[in-house]
Amino acid sequence: MNPTSAFLTAEWQDLVMLNYVIEPAVLQPWVPVGTELDFFHGQTFVSVVGFRFLRTRVLGVPIPGHVNFPEVNLRFYVRHGDRRGVVFVRELVPRRLIAWVARVLYGESYLAVPMRERVGVADVRYEWRWDGRWNSVQVTVAGERADLRAGSEEEFIAEHYWGYTMRGGVTWEYAVEHPRWRVRSAVAARLDCEVAGLFGNQFVPVLRGEPSSAFVAEGSPVIVRRGRPLAHPKEHDENTGDR
Repeated sequence: MNPTSAFLTAEWQDLVMLNYVIEPAVLQPWVPVGTELDFFHGQTFVSVVGFRFLRTRVLGVPIPGHVNFPEVNLRFYVRHGDRRGVVFVRELVPRRLIAWVARVLYGESYLAVPMRERVGVADVRYEWRWDGRWNSVQVTVAGERADLRAGSEEEFIAEHYWGYTMRGGVTWEYAVEHPRWRVRSAVAARLDCEVAGLFGNQFVPVLRGEPSSAFVAEGSPVIVRRGRPLAHPKEHDENTGDR
């Protein structure tokens, strides 16, 4: 991966992913203009993801106190032509500067809260303080890391390389580059979270149920490219011929 022109470089490690089937109508208000929901076997999904940011650099420069930190987010999946992407409902980080930069430059819904992590051989847990108590997402895994199986739900969840967000009434697109990850399946998974206050009442019935799948991706170095406004569909047709 060539870091030239990258906005951010880092390592994403120990990605906990709890995935839930959700009605498309719940997600539709968050779908950016110019994109559409991405379906897997006729179903749409939302995921709670916790992971570690390590060796973070912004424009090639490490920012003291903002190099290594955890993140937890709620996300779902969209398409723009052949590009398969992610939309974030909410992202939690422990540093106010990180949240501010992400809100201003990418239009993402970041919130700074106290956070901590516990990463072991078989158990991975991310915690954040909200509503006067510690919330958490955690999994217990077994077996060795394995390649993503083609056509699996895990592959659908992990293999998205674009981000989409609305900013100033315009849809912005940014690329996220990383190699294909290996994963370990969870034998137990739990989300202990004040869902309504963080994500909205519409997500309560879904996130209080059992996940459709849960796994831990090992992670890798990543590059996040600068965002750009999404081309108008007619302009996209004339200039690229992608559709």
